[in-house]
Amino acid sequence: MEFSRRDTLALGAGAVALTILPFQATAAADDMIAAFTGGADVAEGGVTLTAPEIAENGNTVPVSVSAEGAEAILLLAAGNPTPDVATFKFGELSGSQSASTRIRLAGTQDVVAVAKMADGTFARASSTVKVTIGGCGG
Repeated sequence: MEFSRRDTLALGAGAVALTILPFQATAAADDMIAAFTGGADVAEGGVTLTAPEIAENGNTVPVSVSAEGAEAILLLAAGNPTPDVATFKFGELSGSQSASTRIRLAGTQDVVAVAKMADGTFARASSTVKVTIGGCGG
């Protein structure tokens, strides 16, 4: 099989695009975290994020998050085309500051939770989920 110059350029452009896309998705997640925190420092810990290590199907991945004393929790799937999954807000009468849902993952990636605490500080937790069957986009 022979490749023409045009075929070689197309394959090269495709390879470059595939290497750049994950960085753009991560940058979008970082921008969402910065918007949620207002640019404040985010400490590791203080948030419990429960997600499976291996998801057999990326279409329905169970995730739960909790943070004692949180006013709001932002949940992101960093590798998805649209990283924003949900923002959970808790009032004064909330029995607990926890939530659970099922999310769709495009592939193996980090799931990130950022919590805004009642004292104005921010905490985060992340978990890598390996997807064996594609979710959104494949």
